[in-house]
Amino acid sequence: MSRVRRGVLGLLVLGVLGGAFSRTAAQGTPPAAPPSAQQEAVSPRIVYRLEPVTAATIAKQYSKAKLGILEKLNRRDLEHLARLKEMIVPEVWPSVEPTEADELAYGVLPATWEWATERNKAIVVLQPEQVFGAYEFGNLVRWGPISSGRKETSTPAGTYNLTWKTKSRTSTDNDQWLLKWYFNFINSRGVSFHQFELPGYAASHACVRLLERDAMWLYGWGEQWKLAPGGKDVLQQGTVVVVSGQYGHDKPGPWTSLDWWAQLPVKLDSK
Repeated sequence: MSRVRRGVLGLLVLGVLGGAFSRTAAQGTPPAAPPSAQQEAVSPRIVYRLEPVTAATIAKQYSKAKLGILEKLNRRDLEHLARLKEMIVPEVWPSVEPTEADELAYGVLPATWEWATERNKAIVVLQPEQVFGAYEFGNLVRWGPISSGRKETSTPAGTYNLTWKTKSRTSTDNDQWLLKWYFNFINSRGVSFHQFELPGYAASHACVRLLERDAMWLYGWGEQWKLAPGGKDVLQQGTVVVVSGQYGHDKPGPWTSLDWWAQLPVKLDSK
């Protein structure tokens, strides 16, 4: 049986519309209605394949932009990507060099999330798939790979809000770990989004690790809480964060199977 399967391509127009969604949301008004379900159903799909990885040549074989997409598809930062024996790659790359906006087309999340349509911003974290998505008025504007909590220190599923942030913070678990672009969302436990290595599986101490470029983006995009003088009472909650599901620690990540890509996009709860 051929190892090639059809994976999902989010709407090709997302690369163009993503910027429009973002600009409109920033003005405080909902963006235009998303493409219809019929349009989504007939959208072209990306074909993926498994390709052997050669650590000595991976950086020569792919441009920086393409390596950025491969990091996201395989849930690994560049250092850990080079350690794979084989990785998920698109069968055919676009004729022009992809931009950061084009990364939306390779996402696994739906282009729209009904529950979030009346919220100017919302974040979803899917632990089984090890991805996060950022939505503006229900429209996906960014996605990326994560590494959530390991089995002994799992990231608790639930609905939270961003609280406070700092550009860097020393870990309370190990003073040798510097957590860059730190954005807390469970203040009582010190659980946050931050940059740290992505090994391709859930490995953190409950925090949600991100690629550095995603952590920097989220740091600037997310909204903190607003506290009353004295810092005891919350006057306004920060951006909502929905952490969903549990990671399957005893089995390979689903994205490592070509069959899995044919079932996308993943479904989000309506809450």
